[in-house]
Amino acid sequence: MSELAEAAAQADALADGGSERELADLRAKWGDDLEMAARSSDFRERAVAYRAIGQFRWRAKEELLRRGLDDESPAARGSALLSLELLSRDHPSTINSVRSLLHTMATADGNPAVRRLAILCMKNGSSQRETIVLLEGLASDDEADAELRRAAAGVAQQLKRKAPKQTKH
Repeated sequence: MSELAEAAAQADALADGGSERELADLRAKWGDDLEMAARSSDFRERAVAYRAIGQFRWRAKEELLRRGLDDESPAARGSALLSLELLSRDHPSTINSVRSLLHTMATADGNPAVRRLAILCMKNGSSQRETIVLLEGLASDDEADAELRRAAAGVAQQLKRKAPKQTKH
């Protein structure tokens, strides 16, 4: 399994360096292994696979990544969120397509780290009012973890800055 993690780290370096041909070759070589790892009964293997999708910049595997967001393991869900954040940096549609699931994860996931990661992913989506309202609600929730409140407040502010200015009537 560490072989997939090593290949994913290599893919990440190739993607950062703009080596598209080598990255495509690496994807071709590791596609079956990644799919098998994502279906493993071992949550650690699934977590590596979901993380690798982002490191490989594998947009074609976004559907597999969605399954990772529903995984029973917080480690696997967290890895899927890390990949989602990476893939969505230049593609808000990646976040917009799973927005309602991110809203649910941010408010109801049993793991505080997963909740924070879901919130951080939202910064790469389009600035929709319902997301901003949800984040502001989380930011002002005295019952919520301080880190979660800070993350929610920060992302809400980023989305407000990104939002198109409304004209007053």
